[in-house]
Amino acid sequence: MNNIYPQRYQQWQEAAIDYLQPYQAQDPYANPKADVRLLLQFVTGCDRATLLAFPERLLDEKQISTLSQLLARRAKGEPMAYILGEQAFWSLNLQVSERTLIPRPDTEVLVEQALAAAKQRLISPHFDGELAILDLGTGTGAIALALAAELTPLTEQRGVGLTVLGVDVIVEAVALAAGNAERNRVKNTHFIQSHWFEEIGHRHFDLIVANPPYIDAQDEHLRRGDVRFEPLSALVAGQQGYEDLRKIIRQAPQYLKTNGWLLLEHGWQQGEKVRSFFASDLWQAVASVRDYGDNERVTFGRIAKG
Repeated sequence: MNNIYPQRYQQWQEAAIDYLQPYQAQDPYANPKADVRLLLQFVTGCDRATLLAFPERLLDEKQISTLSQLLARRAKGEPMAYILGEQAFWSLNLQVSERTLIPRPDTEVLVEQALAAAKQRLISPHFDGELAILDLGTGTGAIALALAAELTPLTEQRGVGLTVLGVDVIVEAVALAAGNAERNRVKNTHFIQSHWFEEIGHRHFDLIVANPPYIDAQDEHLRRGDVRFEPLSALVAGQQGYEDLRKIIRQAPQYLKTNGWLLLEHGWQQGEKVRSFFASDLWQAVASVRDYGDNERVTFGRIAKG
C-alpha cells in the first residue's frame, strides 16, 4: 500500500480495506473493515467513537508509515492479536506473545463452567475454607485471570480464601501471565513453570481447568488462518490430538480435593471420546457443553473420592 501523505482517517480506511480484499478471499472468516479500524485506533490512540465523529482528521507521515507496516503484516495473514500485542478476553485486556496461544471466545465457555463449579464448591460440605484452582498450560493466563477476577469479590464477601495457580512449561508464558495479572490488577493469582503436574508437589485443588493442545498434527486447519502463526506446541498433541487430554484426566485425581472438578476444553468433534476417558469409578457427573457455535467444546467431571 502506497504511503500517500497526507491522508484523512476515512480515506486511509477505505484504501486499507481494498488492500486487504485479496486476503479476505483466502480466509472467509477475515473481517478487513474491523481489522482496519483496530489498526487505526491502535496507531492514533483514538477510540471508535472518535474515528466515526472525526473522519476528516489527518494522519501524519509517521502514522501512515506505521500503519502501512502493520497492514502489510495483516495482509500476509498474521493474527491481529500478534500485530497489536494484545487480545480481549472475558473482562480483561491481555498482552499476547508468539510463544502462546491467542485467547479465543469459545474458551469463555470453559470459564463459565468453571465459575459454576467453583460456586458449587463454596456451598459444598467438603469445602475446607480455601478455594484452590489450578490452570494447566496457562499461556497468557486468560483462564486463571478470568476466574480470579470473578471469584475474588465473592470469596472476600464470604470471608474465605482464594488461590488460582497457573502453570506453563514455557518460561516466557509464565512471565507473560504474571504481567497480565499486574496489568489487569487481578489478585489471588500465582504462576510457575511446570509441565502439567510435574512441579505441583502435594497440593490439592477444588478445580483443575485446562485448554491443552488437542489438534492432530495432520489436521488441515493448521494450514489456515491465524493458527498458521501460533506455536504448534500449544496446538498439536499426539495420539490424533488426544495425548494431553488423556494424560491430564489420568493424573488429575491425585491432585483434586474430595468431590473436586476437572474441566477441559477440546476439539469440536472430540467430546464423545473425551467423555470415554472419564469412564471409570473415579468420576461422576461427566458431561459436555457446547460453545457459541453449537459444538461440543468443554467436558467436565467430578472426582468421587473421600
